[in-house]
Amino acid sequence: MSDTEDVKQALDPMSARPLYVQLADVIAQQIETGKLAPDRPIPSENHLADAYGVARLTARRAARELRERGLVVTVRGKGSFVVEQPQADPAEKTDGGTVG
Repeated sequence: MSDTEDVKQALDPMSARPLYVQLADVIAQQIETGKLAPDRPIPSENHLADAYGVARLTARRAARELRERGLVVTVRGKGSFVVEQPQADPAEKTDGGTVG
């Protein structure tokens, strides 16, 4: 639970940024680092609310923010699942599409 404690401190209720955006950023970072794997569920709204000490509505808005960012997809009755993120191929970046 030290991960939750560390992250809970990362949410700043005195910040100008809304708590739901801060929570969405935390979950997005977990997706980016692989802590939340593709095609696997993110924690439920109730679990997020309890774990991060926020209202359920805040957790719901964070999930909506993640959907709008294209990081998760929500299936009614099942929950929200991490979307497979396309990996940037280093060869594509260096190729540049030029013919020599």
